[in-house]
Amino acid sequence: MAAAELPDAGPLIVLVSTRAVLTLSDDTLILSPATIAASPVTGKIVSVTAEVLPESGLPPGSVYVDHSPKLLLPGLVDAHVHLNEPGRTEWEGFWTGTRAAASGGVTTVVDMPLNAIPPTTTLGGFEEKLRASRGQCWVDVGFYGGVIPGNAHELKPLVEAGVRGFKGFLIESGVDEFPAVSSKDVALAMDTLKDSATTLMFHAEMVPAEADGAQQAAPSGDLTAYRTFLDSRPPSYETRAIEEILSLAHIAPSLHLHIVHLSATQCIPLLKAARAQGVNITAETCFHYLGLSAEEIERGDTRHKCCPPIREGKNRDGLWEELVAADSCIKTVVSDHSPCTPELKLLPEHLRKAPEPTPAAHQDDRKASSGDFMAAWGGISSVGLGLPILHTAAKQRSSSSVKAPTIMDMVRLCCQATAAQVGLAHRKGALRAGMDADVCVFDDAEAWTFAQGDMRWKNRCSPWEGRAFTGRVRETWLRGRKVFELGTGRDGFVVEEPFGESITETRTV
Repeated sequence: MAAAELPDAGPLIVLVSTRAVLTLSDDTLILSPATIAASPVTGKIVSVTAEVLPESGLPPGSVYVDHSPKLLLPGLVDAHVHLNEPGRTEWEGFWTGTRAAASGGVTTVVDMPLNAIPPTTTLGGFEEKLRASRGQCWVDVGFYGGVIPGNAHELKPLVEAGVRGFKGFLIESGVDEFPAVSSKDVALAMDTLKDSATTLMFHAEMVPAEADGAQQAAPSGDLTAYRTFLDSRPPSYETRAIEEILSLAHIAPSLHLHIVHLSATQCIPLLKAARAQGVNITAETCFHYLGLSAEEIERGDTRHKCCPPIREGKNRDGLWEELVAADSCIKTVVSDHSPCTPELKLLPEHLRKAPEPTPAAHQDDRKASSGDFMAAWGGISSVGLGLPILHTAAKQRSSSSVKAPTIMDMVRLCCQATAAQVGLAHRKGALRAGMDADVCVFDDAEAWTFAQGDMRWKNRCSPWEGRAFTGRVRETWLRGRKVFELGTGRDGFVVEEPFGESITETRTV
């Protein structure tokens, strides 16, 4: 590295590789050899050179690591994670959830407002959430607020306090403290936030005849058969909800609207038509919708239950095709990490690893037999596993005639666009001078099988257990400091204490 390219003060952290995904000044992504120099003092990238430069000429005390031929990627930004603390810390918590994220190259997560008690639906609830997070975060953490009936007056104070966006449900969420919103509630939220730099997001499922007082039909069939659950939440639930949202979009034409965890491909034409008419609406999908299919889910394996549901393989193919479309409405891919205790999953005996006592607060909640898809809690644990899931599935698809996403597409979907969605594109999601020095070191050739011991979230229960992957995160660097290195002591963590930050800066875009 030429001396003229170095900053004047202090040692540097220098990471090099023959392959890195870099972001140019116009936000174009390129695959290139790279030398990335960061300041350990500021935690920022100070220079990026599109070639591998030698170690000579560095300031005294600098660290130089050549990761060739592994890939250097921006730290992933997972913009949909349920950390559940405070209040339901037996489900998940900041310490375990963010450790899991760091082990998979994720350097920023954004916490969803529900499943914690209190939820992040008031300024007081947000302040309690922040207190609970202190000293526990292994990666940087942003926060969403929630929209529920009657809290419209809380929304602007939450914006000013630094939440990254808001989420509301058009169907019951499953927890009493986060009820579904009506169309009137949505309209009021849109009107309240119409001039704010934020994003209004929706769990877009809605019983089609709900406006006429109809309720969700009772399931018919074997409750341990996945098909019974799948049929109980058809694509029409998603399309009906999106139609309702779009009917109100004129209230706040400049407000960014976003559909979380889109599952059904039938929604795509609706979203594309609205975008063509100037509606500011986008969608995300999830790793499990891209890597799993209904046909492969065995009887009683409730680890796969989530809402909206994992649909058929043909639907999965349509989601993949949309990801690489030039005019795609699906802009981001996230985990929707939504864990619970194994007891709430109602797993059959042969899928249980070890008996654990049921938390007292939930002993009377679940009376159904094991393997009951209708009664089991809906949510999939996968934070930190997204890159291997995407890379493996894309590699499999590339062997067919179907166009598959490249590693640049994965960076666009899981780093660049997720950072932009939550107003952090000025510091997260890119390898470029001036950005936070968040780096994921990814071995895209390593073959491995995901075991229970690889799960670092609190409750080691996931449908991904036993899956074979190609591609594994070897190291994670957060703001210029290495936090995780696979195969080292202390479960891969190379720092004694977490140094992740709670992100509360006010959004400007």
